[in-house]
This record gives sequence, C-alpha cells and structure tokens, in this order.
Amino acid sequence: MKIAHIGSSGKVGSKIREELLRRGHSVTAISRHPEATPPHDRVTTARGDITSPEALAPLLRGHDAIISSATFVPGTSHQLLDAVIQSGVKRYIAVGGAGSLEIAPGKLLKDSGKIPAEWMPAINEGAALLKLLRANTDLDWTYFSPAALIGPGERTGKFRLGGEQLVTDADGKSSISYDDYAIALVDELEKPQHIRARFTIGY
Repeated sequence: MKIAHIGSSGKVGSKIREELLRRGHSVTAISRHPEATPPHDRVTTARGDITSPEALAPLLRGHDAIISSATFVPGTSHQLLDAVIQSGVKRYIAVGGAGSLEIAPGKLLKDSGKIPAEWMPAINEGAALLKLLRANTDLDWTYFSPAALIGPGERTGKFRLGGEQLVTDADGKSSISYDDYAIALVDELEKPQHIRARFTIGY
C-alpha cells in the first residue's frame, strides 16, 4: 500500500514508519522537518504543516490511506481534518490520545486530576479531533488511543485491545511500547476492525 504519513518524524511516528516499511508498504513522510527522516528506497519525504490544509491536501492525494501522528496543537484539528477531506483519500487513521478514555463509567482520564496541567491543551485538542471524526460520515476513519503510558520497550506483539475504556493490567497500570503500538496500528491498516470507531491498547 501507498501510505501518506503526517508527523512521521516524532517518536511514535518513527516507529509507525518503521513498521510500515517492515511490512513492505511505501510511505510519503510528511513533516515540518523532512530532512530528519532517514533515507529509504520506499520513503518519499515532503514538507507539510497541518496549519496549512490547502498546501497539505495535494501531498495526501493519490494514497491508499493517511496516517497522522502529528503533535496536537490547540485549534488545529479542523485544519488537519480539512486537509484529509480535501485530499479525497477515504481511509484515515489518527494517532489519538489516552486522555479521552474512560477510567470509570462517565469519568475520563483527562478529568482525573492526575495529568500535568501543561499536557491538557494537547489532550483536549486530541479529544476535539475525535469529536470531529465522530461527526464525519464520509471518511473511513479510525482513532487509535494509546495506553496511558507509551514509551520505549520491547517489541512483543502481545497486547490487549479495547474500546472506550483505558486498558490496564492486574496492578492497574496502563502501558504500551512504541513498537507494540505501531504493530497494532499497522494491523488495523491492513485488516480494518475499527472503521468509524476509536480503539485503544495496553498490556
């Protein structure tokens, strides 16, 4: 498949790109700093910014799917979604946040009081994108929330998937490695199970 990947140079984005290449896909890596993307014979780099949908949309056209893992910047979700819609590409997977997941019926992680205040603008923007997607009936979208903690770790291929509730282990910890998150995302790309839905992951 030919994949347009917005925000491909971040930590999560790098692992997603590596997983796509591992499975034989071709990637157009779009970021504000394309020079940071390592060269590869199946990677084309392009400079793009979610705050300029008119310029971003042409970079997305002609792909089989779009993946976005760009950092959430307050007030930009509608611009990102505009670019995706203008591109004409129907399959869209958004790397979301865990903050809008439930930790108890009707109680969201972002409202638990345990999240640093400086993280909240990005978390709320991620929730805003999810709201916009849920109102969209044209795209075959998927919103993929990580565990509460995502970071370096083993590539195990063993994890659990969930829906609207945070996935935790027996000790109440919610975590996933970058590598295993990328595996689950590309699994969803290749064999869609969550069209027009959100899902999450954890050990």
